[in-house]
Amino acid sequence: MLAIKLTPIGKKHQRYYRIVVMPTRSKLTGTPVAYLGTPEKFDLAAIKDWIKKGAQPSLKVRQLCKIS
Repeated sequence: MLAIKLTPIGKKHQRYYRIVVMPTRSKLTGTPVAYLGTPEKFDLAAIKDWIKKGAQPSLKVRQLCKIS
């Protein structure tokens, strides 16, 4: 099962996040299936396309993208 979630990048106290599609049970910093953007700039059409394919967005991604 796939999940759309935020993954941290950057230094320890200078975190940035990316929205990625990853297997649900993978590590937080594992290899993603696809990159969908950052919380400031993301591709909503691609996110909705992955949801149609069966990927489950995390709570924070739902809040950022305003998906119900």
